[in-house]
Amino acid sequence: MEFIRRAAGQPRSVAILPGSFNPPTRAHLALAEAGLAHADEVLFVLPRLFPHKRYEGASLEDRLRMVQASIESNPRFSLGVSEGGLFAEIAAECRQAYGPAVALKILCGRDAAERFLNWDYGRPGAAREMLEAFELLVAPRGGPFMPPEAVRDRVRPIPMPPDYDPVCASEIRRRISAGEPWEHLVPEAVVPLARGIYRG
Repeated sequence: MEFIRRAAGQPRSVAILPGSFNPPTRAHLALAEAGLAHADEVLFVLPRLFPHKRYEGASLEDRLRMVQASIESNPRFSLGVSEGGLFAEIAAECRQAYGPAVALKILCGRDAAERFLNWDYGRPGAAREMLEAFELLVAPRGGPFMPPEAVRDRVRPIPMPPDYDPVCASEIRRRISAGEPWEHLVPEAVVPLARGIYRG
């Protein structure tokens, strides 16, 4: 894990928010804020390689600049770059960086949680084994999330504020391209950066 920004102090628990942040949205920030109720620190993570997608539109460096701008005002937010892109790989890198005593929790939306839990890892019970290393904190996205019985002790649905709108980054990029209003969907500090990156 390469830290671009690291919160001060030694946390007892860290909520990890992996994402492509293309661009970071107000929903990402709302999810991170909700994560602070369950952890001492929230770590935004951008993988160098994604398991399900490629870098398109904004480069890794562009995305890091946008995330850094959006989290600057919160001292409990950190930012890092991981080598791996799977939850288990990111958690392993965080374990090495934070040490054995820190509780690791991965923050995600319902869609990412379902993808993780239902993925074919080649052997039964693999997702449950991985959850020994970290917990999942799952926000509703397109509906509430109910974890399967077998993993319920390691997967926690978390409440989000009523105005939470999990708009996807691809919709923001579409709006920018079409000349439609989009600025209200990203953190204010990201607006000038996104304008240059996606209209450049």
